[in-house]
Amino acid sequence: MPKHLHVISFLVACSLWNMPQAVHAQALIPHTVQIDRDKLETQGLSLAQEAAQLARFREIDMALPRARLATQLAPKNDKVWLLLGGLHLQAKEFDQAIAALQTAQTLNPKNADILFALGSASFQQKKYQAAAEYYQNGLKLTPKDAEGLFDLGNAYYMLGRLPEAIAKFDQAVSQDQKFWPAINNIGLIKYEQGDIQGAVKQWQAAIAVDKQAAEPLLALAVAMYTKGDQQQGLRMGEAALRIDQRYADINFLKENLWGERLLLDTRRFLELPQMQSVLEPQEEGVVIPNSLPAQ
Repeated sequence: MPKHLHVISFLVACSLWNMPQAVHAQALIPHTVQIDRDKLETQGLSLAQEAAQLARFREIDMALPRARLATQLAPKNDKVWLLLGGLHLQAKEFDQAIAALQTAQTLNPKNADILFALGSASFQQKKYQAAAEYYQNGLKLTPKDAEGLFDLGNAYYMLGRLPEAIAKFDQAVSQDQKFWPAINNIGLIKYEQGDIQGAVKQWQAAIAVDKQAAEPLLALAVAMYTKGDQQQGLRMGEAALRIDQRYADINFLKENLWGERLLLDTRRFLELPQMQSVLEPQEEGVVIPNSLPAQ
């Protein structure tokens, strides 16, 4: 479960800025035009706040023009550039995202969130070594950041550095005991290593933190069904898909770092009639999207 939490957290945080409201333009004075740069910056920050609020509702197309204008009105504010970079990241516009984030970093090299966002950009481009380095540098500034530790764990996971990944996930949980995504991802690693019982314990712990977390619930359902506890597995699977049907999409699971062993077991599980019946029917019948070859 990568989630790239720093970008998301920043966009939400922006909406909470205590920014002054934009000042309405005064009547035009015909002889001279006085440019009040403080007022322009205030308007830029207000636009950034609007953009962040729109991003919370995933209105990225509406948020981006406001954020771009905000950077023109408040060009020396690193948070505004970080917001713009985060929006481009959500739109999968990586070149624009990196350009905005690098501007933000130039303005404020000590802002760890910028480094984490650059790490997210690299991670989404599958440049996992570069991502790990950005996350490491961000953690030098904020070493107890649970989300940064989680992100670094994901980068190590994708690099095959599994003991280091588990260590970072454990550190993330030590900083935030309710941070179930890190607990969940330890389960993902253990399952791929063949430690099914160890994975089950992790997913049970994640569900204990958040009973509405569909991801560990579905993973646990698959593990239970595969182990032979079919009725309990089916009940859990139905509950997970009723919470969030995106987890019926194999591609979505791959994006959330599910490994090949778990994906194969999940594909078989999702093809069961009981799981199919939970999913919303489509025009030509229910289809389980997947990118894996038929077994």
